[in-house]
Amino acid sequence: MEKDITISVKNISKTFRIPHEKITSIKGAVTNAFRSGGYEEFKALDDVSFEVKKGEFFGIIGRNGSGKSTLLKILAGIYQPDTPKKKKGVHPVKSRLLSGNLTGVKINGMISPFLELGIGFNPELSGRDNVYLNATVLGMTKKQIDEKFDSIVKFSELERFIDQKLKNYSSGMQVRLAFSVSIHANRDILLMDEVLAVGDSNFQSKCLEEFNKYRDMGRTVIIVTHDILVVQRYCDRAMLLRDGKIVKIGSADDVGDIYISQNISDNAKKMQDDDSLDKEDGKRRHKNNVIQCGAIRKVMFEKIELLDSNEKKLSLVKYDQPVILRLVIVANDNVKNLAFGYHIRDSSGLDIVYSDNIIENFKFTNLKKGQQYIIDWKFKMSLIQGSYKIACALSIPIDLKKSIVDMCDFVGSAVNFQVYPREGSFLYGKVHLDNNINIINHENIN
Repeated sequence: MEKDITISVKNISKTFRIPHEKITSIKGAVTNAFRSGGYEEFKALDDVSFEVKKGEFFGIIGRNGSGKSTLLKILAGIYQPDTPKKKKGVHPVKSRLLSGNLTGVKINGMISPFLELGIGFNPELSGRDNVYLNATVLGMTKKQIDEKFDSIVKFSELERFIDQKLKNYSSGMQVRLAFSVSIHANRDILLMDEVLAVGDSNFQSKCLEEFNKYRDMGRTVIIVTHDILVVQRYCDRAMLLRDGKIVKIGSADDVGDIYISQNISDNAKKMQDDDSLDKEDGKRRHKNNVIQCGAIRKVMFEKIELLDSNEKKLSLVKYDQPVILRLVIVANDNVKNLAFGYHIRDSSGLDIVYSDNIIENFKFTNLKKGQQYIIDWKFKMSLIQGSYKIACALSIPIDLKKSIVDMCDFVGSAVNFQVYPREGSFLYGKVHLDNNINIINHENIN
């Protein structure tokens, strides 16, 4: 193993047996062992190989169930990978870890793992006792723990609660304590599994500061996260997993973009339009609106695109980025008055934003048969991080007071896109309004 390689993984797989029946007793476990077909196999990792260099910040990303956490537990020595079938001339690689021999894994250095919440802790013990327990598991001596105890507690910001039982801690408090112990263990390699998923923004900032310190000291950090912004901002390289297999290993920017594009593709399949027109009945009622379909195809969409300010096609959008929603339509008949609008919906199908030309006091009249028209909606994308789709509609107004329109065309999933997380403070809600704040000073009233 080369000196600059901290972790080397060669062709490892991991298979779990999932019982068909839930076993709740010793008797059930014994009887189930003699039954055939009592379980099915799930391959969490499938022939995974990669290397991590010394001092590298390496991200592992992927959707839930892709094998990220399983891989991290193998690196930490909690799980053993499957034993490969022997082939002629091929010998399994073995390395000595705290847990023993791991086939296919070589690790050069001591590991400090921060895995799922609760590992290495006892809820019946106090925070103080759990510091000593967890630090001992990580290989620290009592003398080392005594010397660093005050610093561990101070970093976790749990001075007032350190002698309370851990079971009374919130999940965020437990994360802070566990992370503080992990970084004070002073190991060569830091394994982090969703450390930023729990905790407030101040704690997350402290975590990222510690990651940078580790990097500056030439130590290795491997982080599993769903936060693409963290991966692309802090990681040197990243690996994308899907269904236990490696999709891509490369620069953090490239891998992050592939992951987001993959999510868009998956969400596009998932977010099929449930609001398509019922053409058999000729009309559909939605709340108090009446949508008639007698004008179908009088005006039609030819193309719908989401563009940036340079008119380049977008699927990944930054928060507050200026965008153009371009509707290219063609009139198949002369139309005196046309209404056009759009919905932006989240991944659950909830309407987040809606607008149309009538709301915007913009009239579109006297469309000529055979003529093509380009309609540009321009706005800033002030949505929080997530997956969205745009639905677009064309209709002829009949009675606006009663919300009666004659539908021409409707595309339920016209555009699917992803919004990056906003830099800076965390956003709550779904949409951020462009606010102005004004403070008026008044004289003190006695």
